[in-house]
Formats: sequence, C-alpha cells, structure tokens
Amino acid sequence: MKYDVLVIGSGPGGYVAAIRASQLGMKVGVVEKAELGGVCLNWGCIPTKALLKSAQVYNYMKHAADYGLENIATQAVDMQKIVNRSRGVAEKMSKGVAYLFKKNKIELIQGHGRILRQGAVEVERAEGSKMVLETSRIILATGASPKYLPGIVADGKKILNFRQAMTLDYVPSSMAVIGSGAIGSEFAYFFHSLGTQVTLIEYFPTIVPLEDEEISKTLARSFKKNKMKLITGAAVKRVSTGEDGCSLTMETKKGEQTIAAEVVLSAVGVQANLSDLGLENVNVEIEKGKIVVDEFYQTSTPGIYAIGDIINTPALAHVASAEAIACVEKMAGLEVEPLDYSNIPSAIYTSPEVSSVGLTGEQALQQGYEVRTGTFPFRASGRATAAGNVDGLVKLIVDKKTDLLLGAHLCGENVSELIAELVVVKKNRMKVRDMIHTIHPHPTMSEAIMEAAAAAYDEVIHL
Repeated sequence: MKYDVLVIGSGPGGYVAAIRASQLGMKVGVVEKAELGGVCLNWGCIPTKALLKSAQVYNYMKHAADYGLENIATQAVDMQKIVNRSRGVAEKMSKGVAYLFKKNKIELIQGHGRILRQGAVEVERAEGSKMVLETSRIILATGASPKYLPGIVADGKKILNFRQAMTLDYVPSSMAVIGSGAIGSEFAYFFHSLGTQVTLIEYFPTIVPLEDEEISKTLARSFKKNKMKLITGAAVKRVSTGEDGCSLTMETKKGEQTIAAEVVLSAVGVQANLSDLGLENVNVEIEKGKIVVDEFYQTSTPGIYAIGDIINTPALAHVASAEAIACVEKMAGLEVEPLDYSNIPSAIYTSPEVSSVGLTGEQALQQGYEVRTGTFPFRASGRATAAGNVDGLVKLIVDKKTDLLLGAHLCGENVSELIAELVVVKKNRMKVRDMIHTIHPHPTMSEAIMEAAAAAYDEVIHL
C-alpha cells in the first residue's frame, strides 16, 4: 500500500495534518510510538489544565469565607485523586483523536518511524519487528522533550521534569522550580496552591521573561502576595541530592547562594525530537537543533515536510496545528497565505493567567514605532470585583500613526479566553479607536479591553 501522505507523530501538529489531508482526499497514515495526541494531549496542555483546575477549586475552598460561606468543612488534598482525574481527562482526549482517525479513515501505525529514503519510512514496532511504508510525501511532527541544564538531569525522584511532576502521588513539603516560563510558573502555582513551599528561580531579571515587563511584575506581585518565594537574576550551577532532599546552588547578584528543597523541578525549556529519524539518509538540513523549512514547511529535501516544535517557530500547540493546515493545504494545491508569526497568541494558565499577542511597548519603540499605550486594571472591573479576582490588567500597544494594534498584554482571571478578540483585531487591521465603540456585555471581564482601548485616547470611563 502506498500513502499520499505519511505523518510521523500524532500531536497537535501531526493529527491535525492527517485529518486535513484526509478531508482533501488523500490516503493518510500516521506513525506514532506512544499515545495518540502526543505530549500536548497526554502530558502537556490538557492534563496540566486539569491539575490547575483542581488547584483553583481548592483555592476557592480555602477562601470560602470571603464569599460568605462559613460552614464548609476543611477538605484534605488527595493527590492521587487529583492525578487520576488529570490522567482520565488526557485519556478521554486521546480517545477523541482515535475517533477522529476512524471517522476520517486515517490509518494508525504503532511504532517508531524513521526515513529510509525519499518516499519510504521504516517503522520499528515495540516487539522489534520492522516494516517499510511507501508514501508520496512525509510530514515530520515529532515534537519536543524536556531540556536540562548541564549536570542537572531528572532522576524521577528528587529532580523532576514536567512529566514526572504531573504524576507525583504526594504533595512535597518544598520545591525549587528552575525556570519561570509557562511550564515552570504553572507547576509552581499548582504545587504552591496545594501547600508546597515553592521557590521559583529565573535566570532573567523578571519571571515569565518573554512577557511585557508590567505583566511580569503584576504576576510576580500576585505570587508574592500568596507567599511564594521568587528569585530572579539567578544562574543555577548545581543540584545535590540526598535522602533528606536537594541542595541547589546558584549564582546571584549577591554572590553564590544555596537553598534546600525536598524536590527540584527542572523547567528550563524543551528541545526538538530529531534523533533516530533518518534525516541523514535524505540530507534534511538542520540548523541550531531545528529542521530548516520554507514558508510552507517543506524541508531542503523535496517531498519531506516538518512542522511544530522541530522547526524554528514558537513551540505552541496551536502554532503546530496552524502550520499543519497550511502545509497540507499548500501541498493539495489550494491558495494559502503564509502564517503571520507576529500575530500568535500565547497563554500561561497560572492564577492570575497571562496572555499576550504581538509587540511589547519596548519592542515597538525599538522597531521605530510611535506608540499609544492604553491600560485598564481589573480592580476597576465590576465583574472582577464581584468574582473576587481583581489582580491584573489589560494593556494595549497602539501605533499612533495608523491607529492599528501592535500588541496586547493581559494578566488576570481567565484572560486566556479574552486574547482571541485582540488576535482578530490585529489580523484584520481594525482600528483600535473602533474598539471603544464596540459594545461589550456588562458585567464581563471583556469590558476591560474596551476600556483599555479608550484609555489609549484618554477617553476611559471607569477609571
């Protein structure tokens, strides 16, 4: 049997590519050595949100008296039940992908795939048997794995990666989290909410360092208000482990500093899964640990494509899915525009959440823009005040000359659900002034977007 498209990897890039290719009339096979849905559905985006929901509910319970609920019995944390719920959510989503494969007549081939030559993929099954599949095109969508600092590698007991932290069956008394990006900050918030004494360590001067500085400081204030310890501008040098826990040594502005913790979570990023893919057999170009592709994801070798975390684009699930659709539609001969990577939203699911798109104010100035800045704090929002979650703000960066949105930066409860409005505004080059006169329902968190737009023109009403 010969396939029109053979996809290696079934994460949010791979399975979306397979489904879209099938919709366009192609014969599709997917090679996957682990669970359907990849890291995102099984060990990343989805199960972590289930964990974070448990933390959110527990926080509400702890503060029930603030809402006039005085007689709620104290509830203990059952970590195993929290983990089991998270794993159940992941399993359900993976089964959903299996259903979609069946619906779209996509063949799943279990095993490790590697390219033998153009048009041929060898699949090695778990028991060691091998088979060769013929295909017109190959899409590589193998995702990424945890990256570690030199000499600090997860052992699954004292030093953990995100996957190991996700299935802990106990609540550690203390934890040092190395790295304050999305993964580190989310796990720091989760464990701290359940009672772990967390120290969040970041190499750069601010936590969530890719975000707007005001947003980073807002999240930091919220973390500190809830008694989480933050150490920024710190380079971790080594971690020593023993029966009593871990000793972590770092270089800071004040010199060398050592802290103790029961466990350490390494969350310093991810690296592309490129090993044993047979790339050398077909001379696929690699640069700085990523596969080189053109604007529609074809590699240096015709007929071989790459999407998602293995190419030099933002390592986000929704980016991989968008790349998958563009890649497949282009190979099918449809008219396709290249993705606009300046308009990619991101979200960090702490409490408060962080979400952003486009340029920060500093980046806009560096690129020569003359800007307006409009901000609106959630402490002035009726909905946020009623909900008891007033930390955060909406911040809009506007081009003075064109009145177009350059960037949007949000921190607050559920702001990941608000950012899409601003992505649409930016994509369609809508005037920010028009947002002032776009009626938003009251009371909602989304009103803060309208108010921030008004603030950019000194017309804000509720501040």
